[in-house]
Amino acid sequence: MLSMTLLLVSLGLRSRAGDSSYLLHEPSLLLRSVLAMNLIMPAIVIAFVVLLDLRPAVEVALVALSVSPVPPFLPDKMLKLTRHEGYVNGLLVASSILALILVPATSSILQHLVFRQEHVAAIESVPVAAVAKIVGTTVLLPFALGIVLRRRWPEVVPRAAPILSNAGGVLLILAVLLILLAQWADIRPLLGDGTLLAIVAFTAIGLLIGHILGGPDPRDRTVLALATASRHPAVALAVASALFPDQKLAPPAILLALLVGLLASAPYSSRQARLLHRQPAPGFSSTPGSASNHWP
Repeated sequence: MLSMTLLLVSLGLRSRAGDSSYLLHEPSLLLRSVLAMNLIMPAIVIAFVVLLDLRPAVEVALVALSVSPVPPFLPDKMLKLTRHEGYVNGLLVASSILALILVPATSSILQHLVFRQEHVAAIESVPVAAVAKIVGTTVLLPFALGIVLRRRWPEVVPRAAPILSNAGGVLLILAVLLILLAQWADIRPLLGDGTLLAIVAFTAIGLLIGHILGGPDPRDRTVLALATASRHPAVALAVASALFPDQKLAPPAILLALLVGLLASAPYSSRQARLLHRQPAPGFSSTPGSASNHWP
């Protein structure tokens, strides 16, 4: 929580006026983003669950992740790759707000259409209040705090933003390592039986869908590809615990899917970083340090 708060406050400090509502002025991009993240990826998960003989906990993990919004730690990575503040911040806010409606709706539909009752027992739908609490405390509130601090003390932004970002990144790595060690006994039985291959395929398909629907701008493609392939783990845990409380291995399966997915997306991130480095983003000078203050 602390690491994600620091990352989101840092992101808010670096945001500009209009970033949060960026997608409202780009309805086509907003529609394609929702289509990729909230319709096509859950449909892909349906195919995975129906066609592949996966462990029930892995099925639950993939379903829960496919309906979740952008994770708090991803925008910082996106900005380092694309420098597209408007779309990155706008997608973070839009996906978090839309999650209040889309997560309960799509997860309930998937639960009724896909899962076999001998595998999982669903007892209730995902509470909207639970999703609101998670996206509010881990995304919207810290991001809004960063925006308020930027407006109140704009002179401290150049110094504070990178410090908070680096501190949040270090804490996140430490937290993941500690959780991984603590959960290793539960994660180890999930390895094998095609689980890792299914997670890698899930990530690769997400990257491909986002890349295609991102449009002609390579920055948009990169942002949507990473957002489609990687989702908010806390929201996924809420979905799993609400819909499938008897699946005790679902939380470690979600952690495994998140970590394997991040590793599997690394080659794509490296490729896009090289591509975008050769093609300066619109509104930026090719000379280092001479970025324009205005997007076209």
